[in-house]
Amino acid sequence: MRRSWWPLAAITLGNFMLLIDVTIVNTALPQVAQGLNASFTSLQWVMDIYALALAALLMVAGSAADLFGRRRLYLVGLAVFAISSLVCGLAPDAGVLIAARAVQGVGAAAMFATNTPLLMATYSGRDRGIAFGVWGGTSGAAAAVGPVLGGVLTEYVDWRAIFLVNLPLTAIAVWITVRSIEESRGTAGVRIDWPGAASFTVCTGALTYGLMRGGEEGWADTGTVTALVSAAVALVTFVLLERGKRQPLLDLGLMRRPTFAVLMAAALLLQAAAFPYLTYAGLWLQSVLGMSPVQAGLAVTPMAGVSLVVGAAGGRLLDRVAPGRALGGGLLLVGAGALVNAAMVTPDADWTAFVPGLALAGVGIGLAMPVLVSAALGSAPPERAGMASGAVNTFRQMGYALGIAVLGTVFATRVRDMVDGGDTVPARAAGQAAEAISGGHADAVIAAAPPARADAARALVHESFAAGLDRICVIAGIAALAAGLLVLAVVRGGPGGTPPKPTPEKSPPEPVRV
Repeated sequence: MRRSWWPLAAITLGNFMLLIDVTIVNTALPQVAQGLNASFTSLQWVMDIYALALAALLMVAGSAADLFGRRRLYLVGLAVFAISSLVCGLAPDAGVLIAARAVQGVGAAAMFATNTPLLMATYSGRDRGIAFGVWGGTSGAAAAVGPVLGGVLTEYVDWRAIFLVNLPLTAIAVWITVRSIEESRGTAGVRIDWPGAASFTVCTGALTYGLMRGGEEGWADTGTVTALVSAAVALVTFVLLERGKRQPLLDLGLMRRPTFAVLMAAALLLQAAAFPYLTYAGLWLQSVLGMSPVQAGLAVTPMAGVSLVVGAAGGRLLDRVAPGRALGGGLLLVGAGALVNAAMVTPDADWTAFVPGLALAGVGIGLAMPVLVSAALGSAPPERAGMASGAVNTFRQMGYALGIAVLGTVFATRVRDMVDGGDTVPARAAGQAAEAISGGHADAVIAAAPPARADAARALVHESFAAGLDRICVIAGIAALAAGLLVLAVVRGGPGGTPPKPTPEKSPPEPVRV
């Protein structure tokens, strides 16, 4: 590997950056809210728009890479990622930050879609196995390092540094890529399915917007209804466009395979159940419990740390276990971990209440994540392997984006109900107080209370936040448990993703000769 180390370094560096930017923002949200006077909905979009753009454009980026060149698109993705990171770091208000995060997701999609093809084109034999092992390890490292690195940069530099740190890293990745990676393309005649990409993007974007607006303005609101209807129309349009196409964005014939369809649902629900509620846990740790960004980042690392250890240590064991069992069992553990969190988080709980549930969920993630892609590839025809890989990664990112939207809506609604149901805050100010609590401004609610009511305001903050966390952890837990049971019931196959061996038919007994 000595002569071919540099291409791997360039690709893994890009992979590390795009994945770490999913979680690095978590520990900075209270500071972002204060620095930009951002609302709770704005914080949701800061987290969500990046994953949404990544999910919506991942499959079309793969087609573009095959057509225009994988190295070229990877370099374009790095450039877009760097420029948008600079705009994020200099954003004067929440609107600019959200828009820049969307563009950052576009660059991340170009980088993510080209990672695997570049590794496949650059390495072969034993070197390919080593390269993919290192590349896969960066995914787990990004999840583990993201919250802590975000906390360190936020506490000792500024929250803007979590974006500006990407600039020197992308410059290094571009320099190595130009010097060490050769261009490669897909098969001749590849075409980009622009209508399919457009309808898919409209569907995911409108659905996410509708879910967020419904929680904020009500489900009968004109904007909410318009967004959800638009999402449904876009979905129908996408299905009609993709049917019968020679080069579809997603072969809908794959979705008619029960195993493949269940695996896509599992990818979406695993990501939705395991990670989005950590965003609101981070707000709780800092704005309610008063922890520093570094302390809050360290408090949520048990999940990432345990999953990294289990995934690395259990690699050989998982090769001998049917992927359906590993994935289904992992989902059940993720669900159990979320339900443990729901039971442990009370108004008087401290940060240690989250540790048992996060560790349990980490075991589940370590079991489920490594086999998810291989199981999807094993359930699709060999000629559709690239499409299957792109689809499972797309559904994973969609799960995160929709999880942020759904759980955020439930969380904010629950906090608002708790504030409205009490007598601590005057009715005319209840909505504003609920928005401040859920948006990371809990200290402002306590400071605004009269001295005689300060203790009651502090109790309200703790009770409402705990009630919100309890509700979203229960929903996440039920979703993961349902997905786990569905996988165990439907997904079949031998160890390593191989299909089960057919049972040989019994031959009729030979006649007895006298």
